[in-house]
Amino acid sequence: MKRTAVALSAVALLLPLSGCGGSAEAGSGSTVTVTIGYQSKTINTVTAGTLLRSLGYFEQQLNALYDGHTYKVDWQDYATGAPITAQMTAGKIDIGSMGDFPLLINAARGKQLGQPTRLVSVTGYNLRGGLNTIVTAPSSHLTSLKDLKGKKVSTSVGSAADGTLVRALQRAGIDPDKGIEKLNQQPAVGASALTAGSTDALSQFVAWPGLLAYQGRAKALYDGAQLNLPTFHGVTARENFAKQHPAVLDAFLKAQAQATDYLTAHPVTAAEKVAKATGLPAEVVYLYNGAHGIATFDPALKPQLVSALQQDVAVLKSAKLVGDVDVDAFVDDQYVKQALGATAYARRLAAKPPAAASEVWPKGSEKTLTFKSPSQLLSYVSAHPTTIRAAYVPDATTGTLWFADKAVWVSDGSKSLPFVAPATAQAYVAAHGGARVVTYAEALEGAS
Repeated sequence: MKRTAVALSAVALLLPLSGCGGSAEAGSGSTVTVTIGYQSKTINTVTAGTLLRSLGYFEQQLNALYDGHTYKVDWQDYATGAPITAQMTAGKIDIGSMGDFPLLINAARGKQLGQPTRLVSVTGYNLRGGLNTIVTAPSSHLTSLKDLKGKKVSTSVGSAADGTLVRALQRAGIDPDKGIEKLNQQPAVGASALTAGSTDALSQFVAWPGLLAYQGRAKALYDGAQLNLPTFHGVTARENFAKQHPAVLDAFLKAQAQATDYLTAHPVTAAEKVAKATGLPAEVVYLYNGAHGIATFDPALKPQLVSALQQDVAVLKSAKLVGDVDVDAFVDDQYVKQALGATAYARRLAAKPPAAASEVWPKGSEKTLTFKSPSQLLSYVSAHPTTIRAAYVPDATTGTLWFADKAVWVSDGSKSLPFVAPATAQAYVAAHGGARVVTYAEALEGAS
């Protein structure tokens, strides 16, 4: 039988096909529809969503099964993880990708509604928590978390960004329930509210903070990496689907690994592909997904990430979004181990994120230039002011990559040091006599 694997629109769900998505086990010779829920603009899920879809690896893997079925893939795009979970627990989505806090809600809802799910792989992660950022308006006079007391802060309750906000406020001595006025809003709504001035700050996940900063609509107030707690996005599958169609899940995880390797080998091209599919600026995609970006991509379920997931339960319980969650039962690495092979999986499990580095993306180039220090980057940018598409520098304390022209710069003798947020820059100045905050223009002038 000639087999095909093509992406279907949601309308295709109405066709009389026998497949996954909660329908009966398909017999030999039938058409099987595999439904994937993803978040195109949550770009740390691209290896299980946007990039994977554009490369066609999953369809290729399904075509290689030769098991008598015709496979069709229905890619369903969502803004957040919540609707993916709703569809999964209704048996209508087979595989989904989302952030760590939504993953826990996925686990809780699945168990509660008799449609248990399993965390089967990881997409993008940051071991310090840099995937979430709190931003304010460009003209805002707020410079630290303590300034948020009594202010309006927009976030998406139940998201990883909300978890960052809660933990950050607690560390700053502010009650996250009573110390601020929290607005529960979708990311796009919160971004509009910040621009309109109807909220004082926005706590959101990738790629919203970087996008707003790039567009000049926001500036960073707090770098989530200051928490030094891992944040990640992962892939969840319905348990029934995994048991009934293990070969399909295996094909998906093999394809995800292929997409991960593609992103690693071709970070600029991958960023351009994701930008084309999502409408996001490629410069913003590269900030997170680039060679030294905020996110590291690897499907391995690293112990540090599982441990962080266990710590996240308490935050969601306090918000009354979940009860107890059996994280150990939810995390199931058997499928990704089998898909990658024991040796390759062990190698990925032990792999460390690339060291932080400064990068310049020249105009018209498919490659970036890497520099050993931010000062060297400044010298290059100063000498080539009209040929720079984007310049990125790692925070001097957290390593979080940020746009060079949006960073807070500190001059300390012959060194120029970048910081994502003003409070960390001021903390460095206070601890180093003679150091002072300077503008980006001054930093460039000093490097010329």
